[in-house]
Amino acid sequence: MTRLYNDPADFADEMVDGFVAANQRWVRRVHGGVARSTTSPAGTVALVVGGGSGHYPAFGGLVGHGLAAGAAMGNLFASPSAQQVTAVAKASEHGGGVLLSYGNYAGDVLNFDAASRTLTDAGIAVRTVRVTDDVASARAERAHERRGIAGDLCVFKVAGAAAERGDDLDTVAAIAARANDRTRSFGVAFSGCSLPGSDEPLFTVPEGRMAIGMGIHGERGIAEAAVPTAAGLADLLVARLLEELPEGVTAAGARVVPVLNGLGSVKYEELFVVFGAVQRLLSDAGAVLVEPEVGELVTSFDMAGVSLTLFWVDDELEQLWAAPADSPAFRKGGAVPQESVAAEVLAQGTVVPVTPGSEESRVSAARIADAVTAIRRTVDDHVDELGRIDAVAGDGDHGIGMQRGSTAADRAARDAADRGAGAGSVLAVAGDAWSDKAGGTSGAIWGAALEALGRVLGNESRPSAAQVAEAVHAATEAVLAFGAVPGDKTMVDALVPFDEVLTARTAAGDDLATAWSAASAAATTAADGTADLLPRMGRARTHGEDAVGTPDAGAISFGLITAAVLSTLTTQKEEQHA
Repeated sequence: MTRLYNDPADFADEMVDGFVAANQRWVRRVHGGVARSTTSPAGTVALVVGGGSGHYPAFGGLVGHGLAAGAAMGNLFASPSAQQVTAVAKASEHGGGVLLSYGNYAGDVLNFDAASRTLTDAGIAVRTVRVTDDVASARAERAHERRGIAGDLCVFKVAGAAAERGDDLDTVAAIAARANDRTRSFGVAFSGCSLPGSDEPLFTVPEGRMAIGMGIHGERGIAEAAVPTAAGLADLLVARLLEELPEGVTAAGARVVPVLNGLGSVKYEELFVVFGAVQRLLSDAGAVLVEPEVGELVTSFDMAGVSLTLFWVDDELEQLWAAPADSPAFRKGGAVPQESVAAEVLAQGTVVPVTPGSEESRVSAARIADAVTAIRRTVDDHVDELGRIDAVAGDGDHGIGMQRGSTAADRAARDAADRGAGAGSVLAVAGDAWSDKAGGTSGAIWGAALEALGRVLGNESRPSAAQVAEAVHAATEAVLAFGAVPGDKTMVDALVPFDEVLTARTAAGDDLATAWSAASAAATTAADGTADLLPRMGRARTHGEDAVGTPDAGAISFGLITAAVLSTLTTQKEEQHA
């Protein structure tokens, strides 16, 4: 279990602060993560990597010469927000454009893609390469759906080396894509990991057994078996990866970089024993081993697990893999002299602006801030239950993510209201904070929903019941744009009935509190009904039939939130009639 922390909600931020303090030779703190503390030639492509925290040395430990220019570091096991990715990319960019590269998880895709659009609108050229090396997460014919695990390192290393030698953006992206196509990984887990403040691991494996194909966040494996000998494990890993070679590659005579990765609790000595067997098996297959790596390279807190990555190189990829690199956690070749960035760059900060509202809108803004506080309290009260539900029909971090997001939104909304912001601005600022701190899919969704609410309500007048219904419908459309539809076992299953009932009841003349009460009841009923659904979106998709019987955590949390807002509407209604 994770033992050393202060407030669990502050763990990721405090971890990044400490990481930067210990590694100022290589990195500096920027909003959303870290960027190099050293200069790069003008026109150099900036490789920006990232993902959730909890996987060190991915992702901040891979920032430095010959590797990444910056890393967006989300909260624990949650993707960085679009704002974080954008901020890190802008801090890392040198005029040659930005290559975004990251593991292929739903939340990362949503947020990195949103950041890509923002950067493009700002005139910065962007390309994206998603790492899809985990053979356990999808069949070969659907390789584009696979998640990225320890193969991240192979893709990042060659892309960073190509950028360092001066290749242009399209060339660097093409090299990264080629590396991804030639990288395969497969792993096992002997025990689960625990997040700071949690009394229970995200998953458990029976004593003496191992989960096969387990993801780095605790995603369910594809099988379970008795723990073998070190040689037996090597045989399992190598055999599975030799079943699926990149197009045009045959093992005999091919050159391969093996990466044996420990996920957090397997000791280096154990890894070396396993690697000895891996080396013999690959040599027996006729492969030529090139500069292997053995160690903790992409971890998962204290998870006891091992993964093997095989990176089948061509001449150019081998040269780039061997090129010098100098970062906090990964180095190759001799030291490369680097010049530190200017002191004023290190001291840069950010201020969140707000839009002043009319007197009527400021009154509404204060009430909205009260509603956000009620949401935060409700999430706090149910965080453990939401995590328990998500552990069965998701990946276990929904409660923690919602708590981070709602807490940040509460603080931001209150601050914006106190500074005279209008209703729309309070919602926009709250959505931005929610997305920024929660990360992941839920962070992106709630950020987009609150932004849409604020955009429709504006900052000029006190909204009517009909205007609120219109704003809720805009928020629903924003969430639907992420791709889920009713029946997918997501938050959408509760959101759509809420929207429909609220629209119908306000159109029939109900006041807002009355209409909201009916809509909230519909959302709660629909959320409970997701227990009967088979998941078709997100990480829960891999759980299949095992998720049937447990409701979707996102739908349940949405129902709880609508009930929390109802309590503030009822209080406000009573005060108006007092």
